[in-house]
Amino acid sequence: MEIRIRNANEEDYNSLLSLFRQVHDLHVFERPDLYKENSTPVGEEDFTNQLKDDKQHIYVATLDTEIVGVAVLKEEEVVENSFVNTRKILLVNSLCVDDASRKKGIGRKLMQFVFDFARELNVDSIELGVSESNQNAIHFYESIGMTTKNRKMELRLS
Repeated sequence: MEIRIRNANEEDYNSLLSLFRQVHDLHVFERPDLYKENSTPVGEEDFTNQLKDDKQHIYVATLDTEIVGVAVLKEEEVVENSFVNTRKILLVNSLCVDDASRKKGIGRKLMQFVFDFARELNVDSIELGVSESNQNAIHFYESIGMTTKNRKMELRLS
């Protein structure tokens, strides 16, 4: 079976909902103080609006006709000021490969697609957030050449 990457469309919503749930459930499990349990973490209207926004991009990975992965991206620009230089960033808001389809090269192929797409956009960097406790994801991102840019720390008071 060949892994294919294509633009998501409105008809993909129901198939993608299970992937969005997998990501959301992981977040809820790791940080129930931050994330609410929700069977519909991405509403259909929000999904449709993302598809219409020319700065947001959703790509799906398929095996035959089955959707097995998704990458949700957003173009951002940092405006120059007295402190920072202007930069164009492609933010990976979400990356998910279906639990049953992992370890088949789907995530690697999706991210290679993201890298190529970012080069076409002529961005300065690709960035994403990953939980410190998600060691599998950290090892995956490091294996494809990504490095830690910064670390967000907290002191939980409640």
